[in-house]
Amino acid sequence: MLRPVNPEDTGSQEPDISSLLTDVRDLIRMAKSRAATAVKVELVLLYWHIGGRIHRDILGEQRATYGRKIVSTLSRELVAEYGSGYSNKNLWRMIGFSTLFPSEEIVSTLSRQLSWSHFVELLAVKDPLDGGAGVILRPYSTV
Repeated sequence: MLRPVNPEDTGSQEPDISSLLTDVRDLIRMAKSRAATAVKVELVLLYWHIGGRIHRDILGEQRATYGRKIVSTLSRELVAEYGSGYSNKNLWRMIGFSTLFPSEEIVSTLSRQLSWSHFVELLAVKDPLDGGAGVILRPYSTV
């Protein structure tokens, strides 16, 4: 579709940019969506790594009282520096997450479809046979 550049000058025509504008908008939306997905995946993997590190290095020694104190201290420091996402409660969720999902490959695959809040909901399910992580992990099982 062509439209006049100047209403008084009907001899000069400029192409309609609506199609170009639509295409550029679509490119921007798609790039933003891919970026958001990449950030979501990285955050889930970060939380998995944090939980695994705490579990392996602190809690793996089975010293419950000492572990609780360390997690609490770690949380205070992290909240002061990075915000409430690293609260004591969330650090314990990260620990539970890393033990419930022991494979980084599984976490990486699932995090493309599930956000951290989805994983938190799965952690709240007490019986995996009632729809918790066991249902999700079954396809990845080697049994």
